[in-house]
Amino acid sequence: MLDIKFLRENPDKVKENIKKKFQDKKLELVDKVIKLDEEYREVKVKADNLRKERNDISDNIGALMREGKKEEGLALKTKVTSINEELKGLEEKEETLSKEIREIMYMIPNMVADDVPVGEDDSKNVDIEHIGEPVVPDFEIPYHADIMASFSGLDKEAAARVAGNGFYYLVGDIARLHSAVLSYARDFMINKGFTYCIPPYMIRSDAVNGVMSFEEKEAMMYKIEGEDLYLIGTSEHSMIAKFKNQILKESELPITMTSYSPCFRKEVGAHGIEERGVYRIHQFEKQEMIVICKPEDSEAWYDKMLNYTVELFRTLDIPVRKLVCCTGDLADLKYRSCDVEAWSPRQKTYFEVGSCSNLTDAQARRLGIKYKDEKGNKEFAHTLNNTVIAPPRMLIAFLENNLQKDGTVKIPEALRAYMGGKDKLVPNNK
Repeated sequence: MLDIKFLRENPDKVKENIKKKFQDKKLELVDKVIKLDEEYREVKVKADNLRKERNDISDNIGALMREGKKEEGLALKTKVTSINEELKGLEEKEETLSKEIREIMYMIPNMVADDVPVGEDDSKNVDIEHIGEPVVPDFEIPYHADIMASFSGLDKEAAARVAGNGFYYLVGDIARLHSAVLSYARDFMINKGFTYCIPPYMIRSDAVNGVMSFEEKEAMMYKIEGEDLYLIGTSEHSMIAKFKNQILKESELPITMTSYSPCFRKEVGAHGIEERGVYRIHQFEKQEMIVICKPEDSEAWYDKMLNYTVELFRTLDIPVRKLVCCTGDLADLKYRSCDVEAWSPRQKTYFEVGSCSNLTDAQARRLGIKYKDEKGNKEFAHTLNNTVIAPPRMLIAFLENNLQKDGTVKIPEALRAYMGGKDKLVPNNK
C-alpha cells in the first residue's frame, strides 16, 4: 500500500505507474481517493476542534461548579451534550471515510522500480543471466511423470479418487527425494544465517489482506468455510504477518528467516491444473526465505537472496537463469521481482522454479510493521521474500538434469547425506 501523503503529492507519478502496469481501469481510483482524503481531513479537523472545545468546556464546568456557579455550569453541560451529538456524526463519518480510503489504497499498486522493464505480461520478461551449462543428453528424456513412474514414485490416479484433480501421492525413493531436498534447503539457509521456522498453515483475513492484493486473494486462496481462516499459498504469508502491528528495534534488523510449509493454491486462471504431472497443482511443499530490514538495505538483500537460490540449484547440478519480471507480470505489492528458472533438457528450455521479490514498505504499511531508530523515530520496514525450493516442481528439474541413460538418477554429493548415503536412484525394473 502506498503512503497516502506520497499519492496526494504525486498523483501523476502514481497514474503513470498504473499505466506501466497496464491497469488503466484503476486510474480513476487516484482522483477518487484524493477527493475522499480531502473530505476526510476536513472532517477530522472539525472533529479535532470539537474535541478540543469539549475538553476546554469540561474544564470550565469543573471550575464553575467549584465556585458555586451551578446554573452556568449546567448551561455548559448542555453545550457539551450538543457537541457530543455533533461529534458522534463526525466520528462515524471519519471512520467510514477512513475505511473507504484504505480499501481504495489497497487496490492501487505499489510503485515499481525505475529499471523494471515495461511489458504487458510474462512474455516481456527479460533474460539477464544464465548460470551453468545447459546440456541436452544424447538420449531421450521422458516426461517427468514417467520418470517418477519408473520408480513407482507417483500415483495421481489414487489422489484423484481421494481428493480430485491437482493432487498426488509421492511414494518410495521419489517421496524420500522430495523430503531430502527440503531438508537440504533448510540446512543450506540455516548455514547462511537464517533462522528456521515452521509457521501456521492458516491465517486470518486481515493477515491475507496485509500480504497480497484482492485479485491475488481471489485467484489463489482457499477459504475455510464458516471461519475467518484461509489456507496459506506460501509460508511468506504467515511469516511476514508474524510481525503484524509490531514496532521492532532497529538493532533487531535485519530479520532473516527461512520457513517450511505446505502450500495450497486454487490456481484459477489461464494456466489451469496439470492433468498428468506435478508442475501446476493445488498442493505442494516449499522452503521459503523472508527478510525484514531497513529501507536502505532492501535492494542489497534482494540481490543476496536471489543469489542464494541460484547457488543452491547449482550445488544440485541444475543450470538456471534469472528472468526479470516486467511491469505487467508484477503482483500489485511488488517493487521488483526476478524469477529463477531451471533448465529442462526434455523441453530444451527453462521453466520457473522460484521467484525473488522486494515489496519495499507495501506489506509493512498494510500490516503495521515498523521499527524505531536510535532517535525514537518510527519508520515502516521493508519486506522481501524468495523461494528457496518448491518441490515437487523442483523435482522435475532435478530428475531431468540428473537422469542417466540407463534410467538411474544421479544423486549429487551435496544431497547424499540426506538420502542415506545413496549416490543414485535405481528404477524398479533394473
